[in-house]
Amino acid sequence: MTDMSYESHGNSDSSGRSVGPPSVELSRQTDKILETLADRQRRVALLLLKRGAVETEGDLLFRSKDETKAALVHNHLPKLEAAGYIEWDKESGTIEKGPEFDEIEPLLELIEQHSDELPHDWP
Repeated sequence: MTDMSYESHGNSDSSGRSVGPPSVELSRQTDKILETLADRQRRVALLLLKRGAVETEGDLLFRSKDETKAALVHNHLPKLEAAGYIEWDKESGTIEKGPEFDEIEPLLELIEQHSDELPHDWP
C-alpha cells in the first residue's frame, strides 16, 4: 500500500485556486501512529514513558485495574513493542523508549500541550 492523497475537488475561485477542503496526506506511518494512540492504555503508557515515569511494567500495572492488567501485558505492551515505540524485556519487566519512539513523540507532545482542549477521558 502506498501513501494516499485526498485532494479537494471543490470549486475554484477566479484565480484558479481551490476553495474546497485542503488536501490531506495519509501514510502507513500516520495510520500506525493513530492506531497506537487510539487506545487509552497505550496513550497513558507512552506519555508516562515520555515523562520518565516508567521503568518497568510494574509502574504501569499498579495504575491499572485487575481486568486491564491482562490486556496491558498480553495486548498493549506487545503492540507498542512490535511498533518499535518501546523496548520491553518480558523477563525483567523493564520498559524503555524504543527505536521508533521519536516517530510518535511529536503527537505525545501535542496531547500534553493541548490536554485542556481534549475530551475529559484523555489521555
